[in-house]
Amino acid sequence: MTKSSLHERAGWTPTRMNNLKDKTYLVTGANSGVGFQTCRLLLSKGASIVMLNRSESKSKLAISDLRQEFGNSAQVRFIHLNLASLESVKQCAHTVLEQVPIVHALICNGAIAQIATQQFTEDGFESQLGVNHYGHFLLCGLLFDRLEASQGRIVVVSSEGHKMGLRSIQFNDINWDNNYHPNKVYSQSKLAQMMFAYELQNKIAANKKQVKVYVCHPGASNTSLIRDSASITTRLTWSIMVKLGLAQSAEKGAYPSVMCAIEEDLEQRAYYGPTGLMNFGGPVGQCALQPFVLDGEVMQKLWALSEVSTKFDWCKDTHLYIKSS
Repeated sequence: MTKSSLHERAGWTPTRMNNLKDKTYLVTGANSGVGFQTCRLLLSKGASIVMLNRSESKSKLAISDLRQEFGNSAQVRFIHLNLASLESVKQCAHTVLEQVPIVHALICNGAIAQIATQQFTEDGFESQLGVNHYGHFLLCGLLFDRLEASQGRIVVVSSEGHKMGLRSIQFNDINWDNNYHPNKVYSQSKLAQMMFAYELQNKIAANKKQVKVYVCHPGASNTSLIRDSASITTRLTWSIMVKLGLAQSAEKGAYPSVMCAIEEDLEQRAYYGPTGLMNFGGPVGQCALQPFVLDGEVMQKLWALSEVSTKFDWCKDTHLYIKSS
């Protein structure tokens, strides 16, 4: 898909999808919302899907719904993943490497948002940064060589919320112990995901590897992401947006993820999603990528911090870096 065609009136839609038989996709946070719809769209073209979810019961219900729609032969299954636990991420990756011989794309969709009061992951990270960024940082590292083997892709699902906070990383108080704010912390977590993706692009290019990395956002999609853990004000604001018709369907929210997972000839140093009013909805195409997202010094510092925090050394534990003889 050429860059110019992304700016056609309709933008990218599933009508562009071809047969995906023999393609395998991993999707985090796949039992509801945008993640579930991502699976639906890929399954509709014969792909094989592995859902990486925390809840076994919700995953079984989601799989039942998908097989009711696409038939019992639909290739969809579940592997447990709790992004709030680095040990769970490691166990999930181990199971994937044992059971899934080829992976064409890892879609990093799972997230939590606007947690009203400061909470922590099992490993002591602020919960939004821990789940949205650190969990995916480690998962991508553990599965990188499997993706390299298929010349596959990593799709990072960020959010327009990355623009609504500090527009940088608060390194001097990474857990926000002194000034916790649910929206600003969510913003930082989604910015961290983007910075990870673009720094990973840098490292892949420097080492002449074949994994492609894309960044997208789902717009304002009507999902359960704004949960009971959000503040009353946040839930009320979101409810008003939904009633006013400013939130699009979860299915349309999945278009950017699917596009980035399968479409050819996309630019990597780009940011994809709905391009309508405030990027809430509208035709899916290439959105403006803000300069602060590509601050090289911050990107490198975040990468180093993330390696220390997750105890995962990409140089030692993957084939991403060229090692001296």
